[in-house]
Amino acid sequence: MQRNSFLARLNEWLQPELVNDYCPNGLQVEGASTIQKIVTGVTASQALIDAAIAAKADTILVHHGYFWKGEAEPIVGMKGKRIRSLIENNINLIAYHLPLDIHPEFGNNAQLLQLLNIHSSSAIDLPPNGILQLGEFAEPITGTALAQRIEQQLQRPLVASVHSDSKINSVAVCTGGGQGFIEQALAAGADAFITGEVSEQTIHVARECGIQFFAAGHHATERYGVRALGERIAEQLGIAVEFVDIDNPA
Repeated sequence: MQRNSFLARLNEWLQPELVNDYCPNGLQVEGASTIQKIVTGVTASQALIDAAIAAKADTILVHHGYFWKGEAEPIVGMKGKRIRSLIENNINLIAYHLPLDIHPEFGNNAQLLQLLNIHSSSAIDLPPNGILQLGEFAEPITGTALAQRIEQQLQRPLVASVHSDSKINSVAVCTGGGQGFIEQALAAGADAFITGEVSEQTIHVARECGIQFFAAGHHATERYGVRALGERIAEQLGIAVEFVDIDNPA
């Protein structure tokens, strides 16, 4: 498939023009003009690039790409090595950040809710667009049982939590570094909040405001959106796609 046609289809699905993001969405580094093999992953680390080279991929599709607002601009050191590896091997780097968090079908929030068997009800309209997703359990569940479910499904221990045997009916989810939205989760009426990371003040908010809180890992909570997008690409566009999970405990 021609690269421009492929990008047009991704933009049609993800609608990045509707999101005010912290990085460019779409093609970040230009490689082959024809796309035949894609490696997907969470972050465009050197390890993922090396895996793509070994797999003879012409394209890498990730959630965390490059050129973030506020980062140093010179292409030197680690960034220089990564970009040089892409260019020398004629590999496209395509990245979608917030559009891949908030998509109602294969977004990170939606995919995590599905994995945890939580029924998604609505996106909470916060800037940027609907970054917090609200879901409900078919039957109330205790915080202790939810903690166990998260660890079982993500196959790793929680980073941090404030939970009890009190029942949870509704839960707000913001994958990755979404701990700062805990008060918005409270305002939306959620009994619990699941995210990836934790800050010192997050624990105090949870304890003092009575919301059960679960930090399950930035990487761990954001493995599922890009994988679901890759599956859609393979199914509808007929392109070979391989998901590569580069482990990260953070």
